Amino acid sequence: MATQSKTTGLTYGDLATFPDDNLRREIIDGELLVTPAPGRRHQEIVLELGHVLLHYSKVHGGEALVAPVDVRLSDVDVVQPDLVFIRADRIEDLGEQSFVGVPPDLVIEVSSATTRRDDLTRKKDLYKRYAVPEYWFVDLDADRIEIYRFVEGRDGQPELFGRGETVSTDFLPGLTVRVDEILGLAES
Repeated sequence: MATQSKTTGLTYGDLATFPDDNLRREIIDGELLVTPAPGRRHQEIVLELGHVLLHYSKVHGGEALVAPVDVRLSDVDVVQPDLVFIRADRIEDLGEQSFVGVPPDLVIEVSSATTRRDDLTRKKDLYKRYAVPEYWFVDLDADRIEIYRFVEGRDGQPELFGRGETVSTDFLPGLTVRVDEILGLAES
């Protein structure tokens, strides 16, 4: 009789026992989420955003990291966002393992067919629950960047930035992101 693998009630300790097989494994509320490696356009956008955040960190301080990096919000909530950023005034909060019990200041997820629903529901709710101040969702289908700001545990409607617009945020003074540069050439 075959046994079904355990997919709920998992902890970071369980997650650490899985093989390194290029699948992204995350747990939210102890439930395992597994996704394959993202596609080419997704990765191109992650690189563009990573470049912007790396430049910002060199000028203003802070630290930008791209996936895979475990963000352990608790023992049963471990995610690997596409990009994370922590401001210079909070770097000392990080340990050797980076984000263990320390929420990033900015989390960015780039949409893909396999992660879209979770990115906009479960992960967004998780980031709000753990007081991540800003969550950016790069929506490849709508060709825009959505910014969610979690103020006092609430989130209102996202601020939407489309082609031809520039993203800026009071949270990271001096950061500007041209949407067209991030999304690349418009598809015909």
